[in-house]
Amino acid sequence: MRLRLIVLSFLMLFVELALIRWTGSNIVFLSYFSNFVLLGSFLGIGIGFLRADSKWNLFPFSPVALALLVAFVTTFPVTIDRSGSELLFFGGFGRSGLPIWATLPVVFLAVALTMAMIAEGVARTFKEFEPLEAYRLDILGSLGGIVAFSILSFAGAPPVAWGVVVVAVFIWLLLGESKGLRAVLQIAAVVAIAAMLLTESMEPGDAWSPYYKVQVRAVPDGAIWFFVNGIPHQLIQPIEARREREPFYFLPYERRSGADPPEDVLIVGAGTGTDVAIALSEGAGHVDAVEIDPKLQEFGEQLHPDRPYQDERVRAVIDDGRAFLQRSDDRYDLIVFALPDSLTLVSGQSSLRLESYLFTLEAFREARDHLKPGGVFAMYNYYREPWLVDRLAGTLQDAFGTTPCVDSYGREAGGLAVLAASENEAALSCGAEWQPVGPIAEPATDDHPFVYLQNRGIPAFYLTTIGLILLASLAMVRVVAGPIRRMRTYADLFFMGAAFLLLETKNVVQFALLFGTTWFVNALVFAGILLTVLAAVEVARRVKLARPARLYPALLASIAIAWAIPNHLLLALPGPFRFLAATAVAFTPVFLANLVFAERFRAVSSSTVAFGANLLGAMVGGVLEYSALVVGYRALLVLAAVLYGLAFVTGRRHLGTEGAADLVKASSEG
Repeated sequence: MRLRLIVLSFLMLFVELALIRWTGSNIVFLSYFSNFVLLGSFLGIGIGFLRADSKWNLFPFSPVALALLVAFVTTFPVTIDRSGSELLFFGGFGRSGLPIWATLPVVFLAVALTMAMIAEGVARTFKEFEPLEAYRLDILGSLGGIVAFSILSFAGAPPVAWGVVVVAVFIWLLLGESKGLRAVLQIAAVVAIAAMLLTESMEPGDAWSPYYKVQVRAVPDGAIWFFVNGIPHQLIQPIEARREREPFYFLPYERRSGADPPEDVLIVGAGTGTDVAIALSEGAGHVDAVEIDPKLQEFGEQLHPDRPYQDERVRAVIDDGRAFLQRSDDRYDLIVFALPDSLTLVSGQSSLRLESYLFTLEAFREARDHLKPGGVFAMYNYYREPWLVDRLAGTLQDAFGTTPCVDSYGREAGGLAVLAASENEAALSCGAEWQPVGPIAEPATDDHPFVYLQNRGIPAFYLTTIGLILLASLAMVRVVAGPIRRMRTYADLFFMGAAFLLLETKNVVQFALLFGTTWFVNALVFAGILLTVLAAVEVARRVKLARPARLYPALLASIAIAWAIPNHLLLALPGPFRFLAATAVAFTPVFLANLVFAERFRAVSSSTVAFGANLLGAMVGGVLEYSALVVGYRALLVLAAVLYGLAFVTGRRHLGTEGAADLVKASSEG
């Protein structure tokens, strides 16, 4: 039974991670809002635990639900319109598939129902153990799920590999337990899952990086297009053809005063190598080419006709651009941010995109400090909207103390613009003086890194979708899992779940800033959180605190300390000390929060209802994460502290009294 619970928990987290990653590769909207898949997962898992004592066991039908979800996503892939919004998306110029308003609710509900069925299998085994032992086994299985999925991501495994893992676990769990029509449905479902994912994985020219589905498409003129998650992303062609077709790539070199070519150049967003080849053609003596996606860099090595990555003057680095700048002491004559639009989020748990920390005021100051005297910083992209160009230009002006050069080509060119800046005005040779077209939006910062959000606030389509999600969630909990009043006894666990999700989100985004937005850092953070939770559970299993209520002041104090320490102090520390300090600041509240949870959870009368309430709270915490669009990420700690305060107020009667949970439950039912 212990092994079964570990394997079930492995399956639950592995499927959740796979759905977040895979749905975003086919439904482009979810590349930017994978939080919706996470919310659906939390809702489903909470419902599954609330159904642990239900007469009808839905777990045997979970392969069928997953097969139907995979079929829907593969049948109705979606791209989005990227223009005319208060929040910019780097998607296609048109739409395909079903409308977003139709697709998103279907995916949300399908994810919730699928995860509810899987979670019900977990819950029915979970309740066979003492609460803390069950929680411990669940965490062990979840750790296994993160490790397995991370290994497959690192290896560039296609979806069929994820499907094989899921199918194998289903077969092991369900083999011999079903007969007749149920067995036929299960067999048909697992075969269908494997077949659909195999078909997608066998598409010629498709590959999978840790971030995207990468599609390679040759065109008749000899160029090679690279699509990521279905979006045109990069183009390979000989440099001379590029000079004729898109001369703006060469403008950073023209904006440098003087005739001497740059000796040292840094390219952030080197991709398949075109920008590197341009630097070499302009006479660069040395080029550091930084690219976050190893698969794109690998394709550049193999396919670029100018062979830039094979040039001895080039050093290729697979890393996040901001993290590279923070670790490097090198200085450059020219730094270029070359179209670093990632088209995806750091994780399914935040609104942070892979490139968000590249465009903050602090990031531009970091780039400035890596320039030689008279060095030039440049960046270019199809920025879509004039307000975004003005925001970036204004941020450069704040960072460098001088007016930047801005070459803007307007809407007819997709909002294409090239920006260049230097502390030394004489180092620049501007083609045109920057003239803002309207009010300049405030700079994005490390605390509020939403460069594509025009004004602080939650966009209307977010509010509408969140409202619909909450209404659907209430209806589903009531219809599928029974009366909500069953959870009244566990209101404190509900608030703990919401608060912990905010703590977790804050840690994810903080480590992304301190150490890079790479998939590896993200995986380490989640693994570290689970290990910290496991450590807290092990302590709680071995040590019975006489007065667990005293944990709350310690927890709130640790949150206050985390809030009081600004990111710039941590960024100023050398690498090893930064890691130690960041780990202590981030994981102390996590450890104490889980000690509080474990002390409360050990005495609950119904571990599955209590855990379900906690997971539904986590879903609400995922909704509250969007408040960062207004107040920034640091303020999430204040919100988490308030929620833990509510947990204390609603749960203080359960603290310090053996069996208090059973007494309260009995009296409420009486």
